[in-house]
Amino acid sequence: MIIKKIQLSPLSNTQNNPELKTITLCFTGHRSQKLPWRFNENDQRCLQMKQQLMFEIEKSIQQGYKIFMSGMALGFDMICAETVLKLKEKYKDIILVGAVPCLNQDERWSADQKQRYRKLLKQLDKIRCKYKEYDSQCMIERNNYMVKNSSKMIALFDGQVGGTKNTINFAKKQGLDIVIITP
Repeated sequence: MIIKKIQLSPLSNTQNNPELKTITLCFTGHRSQKLPWRFNENDQRCLQMKQQLMFEIEKSIQQGYKIFMSGMALGFDMICAETVLKLKEKYKDIILVGAVPCLNQDERWSADQKQRYRKLLKQLDKIRCKYKEYDSQCMIERNNYMVKNSSKMIALFDGQVGGTKNTINFAKKQGLDIVIITP
């Protein structure tokens, strides 16, 4: 599946326009399997997290953030994208970018998960992708790209070792303002 908005090229960065970095926020967080509510987004804990996420994104918009970047993975990434899309109804000038690690990211997902993902892809303002197929480095490169091109991060993090922790640590080294939501 290739959508015409996908730019299959090296993930470019904001070095050519550093002002964009100052208004760009990225998301990182656990996939559904690692969350206490797993795939049940009607769980009270998930609903509370979504409420806090909405508050933090809207607060960031009021602080001047206009570009929001999601890695589009299952779980927190897709919830973030959906939340930004809801806020686009109120804040028409915000932009949602999908930093997709590879074109076949959804290859092993269920039919419902694929449908949700593909619906979201169609609503993104821009999609950035470097790899056609999964590669051992594509997730790390996607995460590093988002961090290097943002000045703020909202993370859903419970302290577990893994990709989210590594991304937060990299963001700290890069000097990002980091908001952590605990699941």
